[in-house]
Amino acid sequence: MRPELTPKQKAFLEYLEQAISHTGRPPSLREAAGDLGVSHAAVAQTLKVLEEKGYVKREGRYSRTVFLLNPAQEVSALHRWREVPVVGRVTAGLPMYAQQEWAGTLVVDAAVYRGRNLFALRVKGDSMKDAGILDGDIAVCEPRQYARNGEIVVALIEKEEATVKRFFLHADHIEFRPENPDYPAMRYRFSDVLIQGKVVGIQRGPDGIV
Repeated sequence: MRPELTPKQKAFLEYLEQAISHTGRPPSLREAAGDLGVSHAAVAQTLKVLEEKGYVKREGRYSRTVFLLNPAQEVSALHRWREVPVVGRVTAGLPMYAQQEWAGTLVVDAAVYRGRNLFALRVKGDSMKDAGILDGDIAVCEPRQYARNGEIVVALIEKEEATVKRFFLHADHIEFRPENPDYPAMRYRFSDVLIQGKVVGIQRGPDGIV
């Protein structure tokens, strides 16, 4: 059984529920401070207490994403969602969640996309159309530095060009296989390829990007 809340904590939790119900996302600390007429630090402290008492959880220590929890400690049906950064480009040497060049964020269902530090990027071209990935789609990816045969991955080629293809490992090279007969398979030396993530879902069109 969860600890009881003080009147102020309960009022703040109700504010979060109303904000999420209305906008589909939690308010930022700055927005909450402005709406409630309190300091940024007071909002942060109240969130910390609510997390300790089991009423909310944050995706990571420094994450802006806040989930409301039901009494069973599951994400509340009110907002089974999360914000995933849409990266402007893939950069070698940095984990995706540390990238600075973001092209907005994508709101997705948290019950479907459960991985940590997910990122997304916009697909260019139709080389994967037979896998249901079309030009302009948003690929939601789980950060990875490895891949298994047959998986659809995001890879950085020669530290410059990002590609979304199906991965196959051979004895002396890596093959990236398209899902469109108009495109040939691509073969690279191991040293030319950096796996950046596995594609775990596709979102079509601009809806959900904020």
